[in-house]
Amino acid sequence: MKLIEELKNIDPKTPGSWPWLVKFAAFGTLFLVVVAAGAVFDWQGQWGDLQAAQQQEEQLRETFLTKKREAINLDIIKKQLIDTQQSFGALLKQLPSKSEMDALLTDINQAGLGRGLQFDLFKPGAEAATGVFTEQPITIKVTGNYDDLGKFASDISQLPRIVTLNDISIAPGAGGVLSMDATARTYRYLDEDELAAQKRAAKAGARK
Repeated sequence: MKLIEELKNIDPKTPGSWPWLVKFAAFGTLFLVVVAAGAVFDWQGQWGDLQAAQQQEEQLRETFLTKKREAINLDIIKKQLIDTQQSFGALLKQLPSKSEMDALLTDINQAGLGRGLQFDLFKPGAEAATGVFTEQPITIKVTGNYDDLGKFASDISQLPRIVTLNDISIAPGAGGVLSMDATARTYRYLDEDELAAQKRAAKAGARK
């Protein structure tokens, strides 16, 4: 009862006259308020640091995933490049050199003779350079029966060198045989001297 009376009679303007128990309680309350305020401000700083760290972690994760995707794509591109180079190398091996062209023309002629066909025309045309290759057209006209003409076309496609038959025209011939007109096209790669001459011509044309 005495403590209650003392609490009722304290003057907030004169804390020095407060009873010691009231002073102790007021000091304890003030201490707790100060500690709590400090903790709140400290937690706010730490919370901001935590949010910044989380954002940085997300950015690093996204950067890692981007680099990983780029690395995977790079591996795919490298593999495709290797496959292309291998395919190009295999194709290049099917192209004759300049010195092998005469032998290839002989092979085409022998393919027809081997099927019993008669060559009425076998005329190699002028070469046309395209990049690192040159194209050799050969105008041919052969006569024979239908089966032999088909087998001849099949034999041409199976030659170790690349040869295609284009502009094929078949018409009835004398004596019940068929006459086939076509243009055989084969390709060879340019040798070093021809490539060098091609580069010199390109440079000369660029200077004009």
